[in-house]
Amino acid sequence: MTNWQRLRAADERWTQRLCIAENPGLLRAAAVFLAHSGDSWFWGIGLAAAWRWGGPSWQRWALALFSAILGAGLIVMMLKFAIRRQRPAGDWGGFYRRTDPHSFPSGHAARAALLLGLALWLGPDWFRLAMLIYSPLMALARISMGVHYLSDVVAGYALGLLLAASSGWWLSRIGWLHALIAG
Repeated sequence: MTNWQRLRAADERWTQRLCIAENPGLLRAAAVFLAHSGDSWFWGIGLAAAWRWGGPSWQRWALALFSAILGAGLIVMMLKFAIRRQRPAGDWGGFYRRTDPHSFPSGHAARAALLLGLALWLGPDWFRLAMLIYSPLMALARISMGVHYLSDVVAGYALGLLLAASSGWWLSRIGWLHALIAG
């Protein structure tokens, strides 16, 4: 067995251990909620509301986050279609399985880490705290519900943190960071 095969086998074992999609109960219900809460359209609606009903600083903040999420989504989709790794076998998440059959890297994990990174860089304190708790739990829920392998989520999370750092750099280069902070 090659090192690559051993690594894939370990990834599949850990993924199976973390998967609770078929186990009824409160933990599964929480995982279902968290797994869906990372959907981009939820974040789009929330950021659109912040932009529509918020003041100028909220509008700049919402636009910065929306732009970063959109850019991350495009990068994730290009990677998914280049790599084409199939999702783990399972029944939960039929919508994801039909509309996006590829699992690597996890777009939800990338988005969660991106939002965490930007929250740490730009966010108000309440958003920083919320994302420190929410972001890893939402990413873990994607494994728990059987729509991603552990490596999909780890890679997505690493990509999201990298994109947060580069987004923060770009925002600072074009003056958005100063405007967001000065608010």
